[in-house]
Formats: sequence, structure tokens, C-alpha cells
Amino acid sequence: MQDVTDLPFMRLMAHYGAPDYFFTEFLRVHAQSRPEKHIVRSIVENRTGRPVFAQLIGEEIPHMLRTVQELLRLPVAGIDLNMGCPAPKIYKKNVGGGLLRDPAKIDELLGALRAAVPGLFTVKMRIGFDSTDHYLRILELINRHRVDLLSVHGRTVKEGYRSDVHYDFIATAVRTVRCPVLANGNVTSAARAAAILRETGAAGVMIGRHAIRNPWIFRQCRERLAGNVVFAPTFADVREYIGRLYRETQTAEIPEAAHVAKMKKYLNFVGQGVDAEGRFLFDMRRATTEAELFAVCDRHLLTAPAKPFADEPYAGVIARPNCETPVESCSLDTVTA
Repeated sequence: MQDVTDLPFMRLMAHYGAPDYFFTEFLRVHAQSRPEKHIVRSIVENRTGRPVFAQLIGEEIPHMLRTVQELLRLPVAGIDLNMGCPAPKIYKKNVGGGLLRDPAKIDELLGALRAAVPGLFTVKMRIGFDSTDHYLRILELINRHRVDLLSVHGRTVKEGYRSDVHYDFIATAVRTVRCPVLANGNVTSAARAAAILRETGAAGVMIGRHAIRNPWIFRQCRERLAGNVVFAPTFADVREYIGRLYRETQTAEIPEAAHVAKMKKYLNFVGQGVDAEGRFLFDMRRATTEAELFAVCDRHLLTAPAKPFADEPYAGVIARPNCETPVESCSLDTVTA
């Protein structure tokens, strides 16, 4: 997830129960680009014990190939092509989800990248741009170019994060392509993950924003799928997570006010599991200092520390009002591992 899946966040996920593998934030590729230093750090300084795939977003083949060669010198598990980002500022440049309008360009790009990547080459996509007219054609291209793993978010680019997820289209991909398919979109809990796997026949799930809300979700998925007791976090566990998140993402270069603002990006999601009325979110969004922020957290979480944290986000509690209502889509992509 852009501006989320950095090295500190990966370390945090590993602490609570890491996914099987991670995908980096996307590396923007163009004529003047070089792999962003903080994203390179998430590869070369990865100590989570889990592989990391380098995710690219771009369309200019010479620059994509140049970047691939740079990344293959690093300890990457493979190269991932983003064909799913729904942010208007991205798709208007005909990259990310914008590629889904042009199967001929996809054919050319997949062919070039497959030839350049001797190891694992993976793709993340949505089911179309503003319709699903090209979907089957693109799945054919996934087969033609021997993609090793396909992640499918079951919405079109224009649907953003607002519509229902079309899991039947993910099931179509499972039946059509020869590589394993990961199902993505509204994987809100271990129970939902199990249900989505049953419905789609996918090999696994890709979880993004709901790992921000619930860092135990990967552990819970493994427990549920193994038939074991599923860990149920309490408010005290959530408060400990917030404190650890603050410390892990804090640096001397970031002023306190800026770091508090950054924390709100994460806590917008955490708050979906605290109370159905959104009181935590209301109070948290008004904090401007570290002391104010943690006073809000203590008031809402430590007055009843044994209270269970909601397994599913409360209905109607919106983490990102501009992105989850019919106004516009957003730049936070659903691409954690």
C-alpha cells in the first residue's frame, strides 16, 4: 500500500504475525526515475523472514526494463507489475489501472517484462477500467506471457473501493489462468478470507487496508484455515499496537505534528473496529500532539481493556470518507501481501 507498506510497517506486521510474503509500495518508473531509496530499504533491510516482491508502476518499456535490471541486483523475491491502482492521478497517466484500457499495450509490456525477469514475475490487476470488456482478453495474455502469480481485485478501476466486490470474476480468473490466483478486495477478517477462498477457488488472499486495522489478520487466517482457535484481540492489545506503531514509524526528522498526522492515516482504519458510533475516530482526528493522541487512545481503549476488538469493521464507520463514498476514488491501494 502506497505510503504504508514501508520497512517499519513490515516489521510491525512480522511482529504480530507476518503474511507469507510482502509487496513493496510501487516504484514509479519513468525517464527520470530511480528506485526510491525508502522502498529499496524495505527490500535490502528486510529482516521479517518473509520474501519481498518489488512492485512497479509504469508503461515505458525501456525504463521499466532498466528498473528491473537495477532491482534484480537486490534480494527481491520477484518483480510485480501493478495494473490495478485506481487513483485518478495514476490512471490518467495510463499506468496502474489505466493500462486495463489497452490490451495491446499490456501484451507488449508483459512480453518485455517476462523476457527480462528470469525468476518470479507477478501481476496485480482489477477486472477492468470502467467495464469488464477486456477482462478475458487480458487473462489470455497472463497465460501467454507465463505470469507466475496473478492477484485480482474484484472491482473495476472506476468502482474504486465503493462497490460490492465481484468475486465471480475472480473465480473466472482461477478457472482461466494457469498460475495461482490471489483474491483481493474486502478481505476484512479470517472468516471472510475463508469464505472468499471457498467462493472463488483462489490459492490465497491478498490483504491490504484491513491489515492496518487488524495486524493479527494474517495469523488469524492461518489459525482458521488450520482449524485452530483464532486469536481474538482486546482493546488492550489494540492500545499496545498503536503505541508500537507510533514508535516504529517515528524518526528524528519528522516533527511531532507531522508524525501525529501520519498516525491518523493508520488510526482511521483502526477506529473502524473500536466503536460503532465512530466516537474514537471523531476524537482522534482532532488530536494535534502526541499527548493528545494517546490521551484519546487511553480514554477509548483502556477504560475497558478486556473488551473484544471487533472482528469486522463496524458498518457505516468510514475510514476514508472521500474514498469510500460515491465522491471519488483514492490513492491508497489494496496491495499488501
